[in-house]
Amino acid sequence: MLTQLYIENIAVIEKATIDFQSGFTILTGETGAGKSMIIDAIHAILGERTSKDIIRNGASSAYVSAMFQDVPISVRKTLQDLGYEVEENNSLLIQRMISLEGKTACKLNGRPATVSTLKQIAPMLIHIHGQHESYFLLSMDLHGQYIDKMGELEGTVKEYQSAYHKMKQIRDQWKACQMDEAEKARKMDLLQYQIQELEQADIQVGEWEELIERKNGYLHRERIMEGLFSAKRCLEGEPEETSTLDAIQEAIGALESIEEHFPAIHSCLERLQDVRYALEDAQEELRDVTNDIEYQPEELEQIEERLDQLYRLSRKYGDSEEAMLKFLEECRTQWQQIQLSEEHLQKLMEEYEAAKEQAIALARTLSQKRKQTIEWFAKQVKFQLQFLNMPGVRFAVSQERVPLQETGCDKMEFLISTNPGEPLKPLAKIASGGELSRIMLAIKTVLAEKDETHTLIFDEVDTGISGQAAQKVGLKLKEVAKHRQVICITHLAQIASLAEHHFLIQKEIRQGKTFTMVKPLDWQGRVAELARIMGGEPITALMLQNAEEMLRSAQS
Repeated sequence: MLTQLYIENIAVIEKATIDFQSGFTILTGETGAGKSMIIDAIHAILGERTSKDIIRNGASSAYVSAMFQDVPISVRKTLQDLGYEVEENNSLLIQRMISLEGKTACKLNGRPATVSTLKQIAPMLIHIHGQHESYFLLSMDLHGQYIDKMGELEGTVKEYQSAYHKMKQIRDQWKACQMDEAEKARKMDLLQYQIQELEQADIQVGEWEELIERKNGYLHRERIMEGLFSAKRCLEGEPEETSTLDAIQEAIGALESIEEHFPAIHSCLERLQDVRYALEDAQEELRDVTNDIEYQPEELEQIEERLDQLYRLSRKYGDSEEAMLKFLEECRTQWQQIQLSEEHLQKLMEEYEAAKEQAIALARTLSQKRKQTIEWFAKQVKFQLQFLNMPGVRFAVSQERVPLQETGCDKMEFLISTNPGEPLKPLAKIASGGELSRIMLAIKTVLAEKDETHTLIFDEVDTGISGQAAQKVGLKLKEVAKHRQVICITHLAQIASLAEHHFLIQKEIRQGKTFTMVKPLDWQGRVAELARIMGGEPITALMLQNAEEMLRSAQS
């Protein structure tokens, strides 16, 4: 149950605290006073999309919080699954802040939360019946949802949908595997050519890079050989010339001859010996490399041909050896699948028939349960409509068999006749705005016993009705409020007088700024507000007397 709503800096509401109670609560006020802002604030708490435009002019952010007491078990379990805890007294505090930068922050019992988390628990906390929601009744998709909810068939629907999706998946696989003989032959020829071309190429990972290195070696052979021989000359020396190694060896010998008498030269002698060893290793490596280099023009031609082959294949099958080899494996797999297609098709057909049979059986079970629910549902809705000042109404739900689809094998539609002697026709072709409001209220009343949501909010459910019909709507809301918390925004005195609690939403202008105030009304306040709703301004003594009489009559 919603026990407190706090609003700060939303449109014309600077600050407002509304302490709600159980039972039937009414909110009234002049048009434009800010009633819709209350609904917008509740939508924000429930995780609905909000805009920074709702922030009060001059403020940097807006804030809403809602306190719930006696939170249902379903909500507590969902919160625990999401990693949140409910307080020991089964209370829940939801907070949301919207900034001018468009950022939003949410909290559940003080812990950070996401908007999607709010959306998950919202339907279990509050249901808002907006002033335009009645027109959703014109959608046949919603008709079937009502029947399934009334019959508690959600589990059966999910079981059927699982079987239906499995059937569709197998059918799609089967269709994808089907092809005529000419197409199969063309596909086999193409795959055979691609496999043969790639297999004959004998592609090796790393080959491309190695060939490029070898090609570069041939293309720069003269420069490479010149560098190698120059280095060798420096190390080995020309005839009649002293080599670098000989010079270093001579220096080592000179230092060794004086080391005994001049120990300080020992470190320098060791470094020269290290240099000599390193140069000897380099000399040996240069000899090996120089001897290994052989120029074979025919090999360069072979390398270029191989590189050209790899380049042509890469343009068709992938830009690397790995990609081309992967393409080869895919071709082999497709080839095998086509070869085994007849066997595979037969297996898929058998699986499809089994899945189809299961889906049909579940659809028939679901259809039978819907039929039983429809009879009871139509009877109950008709009873509620007769109470709501529609005495000659007839209400029924058509159930037409259709091919298997997402929701089963039924097409369900609400039919109504509002006047005696008229045939039943689809709801969309008959009902007026006021009748739609009452039909929606009748359906909500019937569904109430199947709904765990403790708080129902009706935003101007009185659209298109007046007089005795309005009084009947008020009585029905009062009846629903015996088992649920009902909050209603209304413009009709007949409905407002029947409430147990009454809040006035009033706009004031102070120092050139607009402020919306929400205040609870006592007996005299309620009398004055009912008089205003019935007669407007100025309020006379007779209007006050009539208002008080209406209030006393409603309360008794």
